[in-house]
Amino acid sequence: MIAPAIQIDLSPPPIVKTLAQRLMIAGIALAIVAIAFAFWRPDEFYRGYLLAFMDWLGVALGSMAIIMIRHLTGGGWGVVIRRIQGAAMRTLPVLTVLFIPIIIAVAQGRVYPWAMPLSSITDDHIREHLTKHSFVKADYLNLHGFIIRAIIYFAIWNVLSFLLTKWSHEGDSPSAPDNTQRFKAVSGPGLTLYALTISFAAIDWVMSLDPTWISTIFGLIILIGELLSAICFAVFVESILYRYKPMSELLKPDFVHDHGKWMLTFTMVWAYFSFSQWLIIWAGNLPSEITFYLKRLNGGWGWIGLILALLGFAVPFAILLSRPFKRNIRKLVWLAIWILCIRWLDLLWIIEPNFSATLRITLADIVVTAAVGCLWLGFYFRNLASLPLLPAYDASASEVLEPTHG
Repeated sequence: MIAPAIQIDLSPPPIVKTLAQRLMIAGIALAIVAIAFAFWRPDEFYRGYLLAFMDWLGVALGSMAIIMIRHLTGGGWGVVIRRIQGAAMRTLPVLTVLFIPIIIAVAQGRVYPWAMPLSSITDDHIREHLTKHSFVKADYLNLHGFIIRAIIYFAIWNVLSFLLTKWSHEGDSPSAPDNTQRFKAVSGPGLTLYALTISFAAIDWVMSLDPTWISTIFGLIILIGELLSAICFAVFVESILYRYKPMSELLKPDFVHDHGKWMLTFTMVWAYFSFSQWLIIWAGNLPSEITFYLKRLNGGWGWIGLILALLGFAVPFAILLSRPFKRNIRKLVWLAIWILCIRWLDLLWIIEPNFSATLRITLADIVVTAAVGCLWLGFYFRNLASLPLLPAYDASASEVLEPTHG
């Protein structure tokens, strides 16, 4: 491939390495506090850990999915943030290791009712359900199957990440081949595999917290939440990089506008899926299904649901209708940060009512999320610092570089 006519330094600014170092130090300090919770209040620790893990895993997987969407659809909007999202995608090996505490929780008979002896399950409804449907516990909800399925999920995700990263890295060389067709060949099946694996993972890791409840759309709610988290995280990072070269030259209002439109799209789809689940369950009015909302609309949890509806959908939806707002990175980033907080609150609303009938946010929920987050961000910025912010010799780079250089 021919090199760009005008060369610019595409290396990440020094602030990226500084952030990586500082966040890693903060992560280690918070991890020590989190480990203290693991010995002091292990049940609260593991619940908070599941919340934190699902939150940050969503950013990594959502970033990988958006990269594949861009490879199938094209557009400079995806090229300018490919390395930003690629750095998140490349944290999947770290997240694979960070899944070990969840396996330990299952092995110790914590968090998941199906992993506990029947005599120790305090919820009569769940105990009766597992007794009546003992084949489910024996054939599917067990430690062996839980681990095997997790290995399959992470293997698929890491292989997709490896291929997308490898071919993207080739775009940094002047002799880079045109990998456009390779990207498309992997991205189509890759998105299908992502949808299937995250749906089953959502069942294993989150829905099975209440084995009596089922929802056929639950996996899609988790999936769209991950996509929303990923695009908001990309906006957050590009707002940091926009203060420095080369991102100050590469990131044009049109690209920011497209990112804002993706935020609007994913917000609308998340609300649609969530409302569809509620409407179907309300219309069916089946005892095996309504337990989910009975837990989350009583005991104070209903206020969280109201916040999600108003501040997680209605307000962002109304703000994102504004074209000037979506084109201004300095304004858009604040909404992106807010939505990232809402994503954590949404996962809290899904996970925590399984353990507390009344509204309760424990210190472990906050500390463990911060610990995992700082460690994850430390690895993330380390990844971001390791490659140029744009694959200059990739076939798609001209969508960003040519307008920049006239």
